[in-house]
Amino acid sequence: MYYLVEKHHVPRRLNARPFFRYESFSSTQAALLNVLTENMALLARIAKYEVRIHTSPIKIFQTRFTRSYSNATPMVKMYIDGQFVDSKATEFTNVHDPATNQLLYRTPKCTRDEMENAVQSARKTYEKWRHTSVLTRQNLMLKYQALIREHSKEIAVNLVKENGKTLADAEGDVLRGLQVVDACTSIPMLQMGESTTNIATDMDIISYKIPLGVTASICPFNFPAMIPLWSFPISVACGNAAILKPSERVPGASMILADLFTKAGAPAGLLNVIHGQHAAVDFICEHPDIKAVSFVGSDQAGKYIYKQSSAHGKRVQCNMGAKNHCVVLPDANKNKTLSQITGAAFGAAGQRCMALSVAIFVGKSKEWIPELVEAAKKLKVNAGHVPGTDLGPVISPQAKQRINELVESGVKEGAKLPLDGRGIVVSGFENGNFVGPTVLTDVKPTMKCYTEEIFGPVLSCMFVDTTNDAIDVINKNPYGNGTAVFTTNGATARAFVNRIEAGQVGVNVPIPVPLPMFSFTGNKGSFLGDMNFYGKYGVNFHTQTKTITQLWRSSDATDIASSTAMPIMQ
Repeated sequence: MYYLVEKHHVPRRLNARPFFRYESFSSTQAALLNVLTENMALLARIAKYEVRIHTSPIKIFQTRFTRSYSNATPMVKMYIDGQFVDSKATEFTNVHDPATNQLLYRTPKCTRDEMENAVQSARKTYEKWRHTSVLTRQNLMLKYQALIREHSKEIAVNLVKENGKTLADAEGDVLRGLQVVDACTSIPMLQMGESTTNIATDMDIISYKIPLGVTASICPFNFPAMIPLWSFPISVACGNAAILKPSERVPGASMILADLFTKAGAPAGLLNVIHGQHAAVDFICEHPDIKAVSFVGSDQAGKYIYKQSSAHGKRVQCNMGAKNHCVVLPDANKNKTLSQITGAAFGAAGQRCMALSVAIFVGKSKEWIPELVEAAKKLKVNAGHVPGTDLGPVISPQAKQRINELVESGVKEGAKLPLDGRGIVVSGFENGNFVGPTVLTDVKPTMKCYTEEIFGPVLSCMFVDTTNDAIDVINKNPYGNGTAVFTTNGATARAFVNRIEAGQVGVNVPIPVPLPMFSFTGNKGSFLGDMNFYGKYGVNFHTQTKTITQLWRSSDATDIASSTAMPIMQ
């Protein structure tokens, strides 16, 4: 076999299936096998038994054996108080490989007592961690940074299997999260307060940024590594303890990250991982010991979490839906522009909150549509592990169906369909959730395919006469995550940047996600809360300000000779 299982850990009659099972190998399946055999440590984290691979056993999944042992399905563990813990849950969410829809394992819906244990573990650890020196916290981030980099390929392979991303895109997912950890190594500077000496006679004022307590992160399926790393590292670097609830559909990356965090030297309880759906979300929103909630996901969930958490006195930041536009001007560099639009619209199968979903062509630039379609046709659709793949499957059959229905609604409402990616069948992965690159043209702002976030590899193209017309379309859209303009005219770009109403703007950059020295600043209907993710705003979100006003009279420092006269107040 391609993994090592110590015999005393496995029942003799057991038909072992740690991650997946091959009856026979196709060429694409063999390619995945080659990737996995190069990353044997991954199997230690995804196997349903104790697996020893060069080091001590790592338990991330548990198995409840049936009598025959042949159909046992692995169950994801929790991570509480520095250990992987079996859940006593009776309800589960199935985790499938999007490329095959094969059942991989089950994620438990943790019991209330289990979630309470996680919070109390975090609270107990916080009481000590809050007094830990900033340099100690910085040192933890430095060690964690190194471990993530060392295990980045391992995490990426897990993302491919659970999420369906291409391996290159999965590695980018890990890297963008790692960059936030990189930024956290500068916490001594990021968490600096302010002071003014002698603001009044003999009076000084000092402000500190102190931790909040226990914070929680509720994460989506589309970035299983990056989004968790957006939140809990900066939280604990600021002196808090953290609860992480990954998407129940892609739990593996968070479990590996939690394991690495402990190996970096994090004390038990500093990071706890729980699983679940609605009950877990309500628990987080309502628990009095959780002081702040970070969320990335859908509009419906984000609005609910913001309302519930705010009602319970919590600080909240919610990144939600988007409809990201780009404006293509006739003076833009055609080849570079079309190449960037193609990658930004169809990469990650369009499952990005910053995916480019609408392209507005100004004037004669609409004549570039045939070349855009040809560029999209060249993209290779396949399982994420297959070399050369440009986009993999979407997350679920339900997501695929919704995407197809929104495309169909556009056609029925009058849009044209020069490239239809529906109905694509990938050889060897006929049961996968594949949607090919799709281009809709002549889209109008009233169409359902425009008003709703499609979240798939679909580019809606609109045609206008002037740049002002394009700006009006974007500013009327309720979302405000990001937008971009493609032009070679600096004055035009500057005017666009100043007039556009979106939180993140790219000039010849189709996905303008800021590096973590800055902050992710989506606005309008794409964000609820007062302070954005990571960067300086992220530090402010995870801390509260304490201001000290102190008065030390200079006269008190002067030696005064004893006097027997009546004292006079002056």
